[in-house]
Amino acid sequence: MLWIKSFHIIFMVTWFAGLFYLPRLFVYHAMSKDKISHERFLVMERKLFYGIMTPGGILTIIFGLWLWLDYGFDGLWLHIKSALVILLIFYHLLCLKYLNAFKQNKNGHTHIYFRWFNEFPVVILILIVFLVVLKPL
Repeated sequence: MLWIKSFHIIFMVTWFAGLFYLPRLFVYHAMSKDKISHERFLVMERKLFYGIMTPGGILTIIFGLWLWLDYGFDGLWLHIKSALVILLIFYHLLCLKYLNAFKQNKNGHTHIYFRWFNEFPVVILILIVFLVVLKPL
C-alpha cells in the first residue's frame, strides 16, 4: 500500500507543477505582442497541459481512489479534501478553456488576471496538506 501512496504523491507533485506553471505561462502569453512569442507559448502550454499536467492529474486521481478503496472513506477531513480535489479538477478544466482561448486568439484576460488566477492552486495545496497531515476533523 505504501507503493500506491508513493505514486499518489509523485503524480500529485507532477499535477501541481503543471497547475502552478501553466497559469504563469498564461501571464507571459497575455503580455506577449509578437507572433513568434505567441506561437512559442502555444507550444509550451499545449505540451505542459497534455504531456505533464493532465497525465499527472489523472494518475493522482486513480491512485487516490485506489487508496480510498483500500483504506475506506472515513473522516470529515477526507470529505473536505475530496471536495478540494474536485475544485482542482474544475480549475484544470478552466486552464484548458484558457489554453483554447489563446489558441484561437480569443483571450479576454490581462496578465494581472492570470497572476491572481495562478494563486488558487497554492491555497488549495496548503489546505490539502494541512488536512492530510493534521486530520483535524
